[in-house]
Amino acid sequence: MEKIFTEYLRRTISIRDTAVRRDMKENFYHGVLIGILGARERWGITSNREMGEGYADILVEPDTGDMGIIIEVKYAHDKDLTAACQKALEQIEHTGYEDDLADDGIEKILKYGIACYKKRCKVMLAR
Repeated sequence: MEKIFTEYLRRTISIRDTAVRRDMKENFYHGVLIGILGARERWGITSNREMGEGYADILVEPDTGDMGIIIEVKYAHDKDLTAACQKALEQIEHTGYEDDLADDGIEKILKYGIACYKKRCKVMLAR
C-alpha cells in the first residue's frame, strides 16, 4: 500500500497542492485517499465518522461485511514519517474508534496510520 500510494503521489500531485496553512495539509491527503478508495463501488467509505470518543478520518467497510478498516492520516511537518504514523495509530487506540465496529459484530478490524510529507508517505498497520 505504501509503495502504491507513494508512486501515485509522485505521478499526480505537485508540492504546490499542499501549499496551505500548516493545520490544513493533512486534509489534502485525506481527500486524495477518499477519492482513491471511493473507486471501489461496493465498498462503504465514510469520512470523519464519529466513532468511539472522536472522529475517524476514514472508515472502509468492504462489501464482505466481516471487516472494517480504520485509517488515520497525519502530515509529517518535521519530515518524520514514522513518528507521524505512530501518532496516528496511537490516536486510533486512544479514542477507541474500533469499539463501534466491534459492537456491530465486526471481528476483523485493520487499523492503519498513514503519514505524508510532500510526495512521500509511510503506512503502518497496528499489530
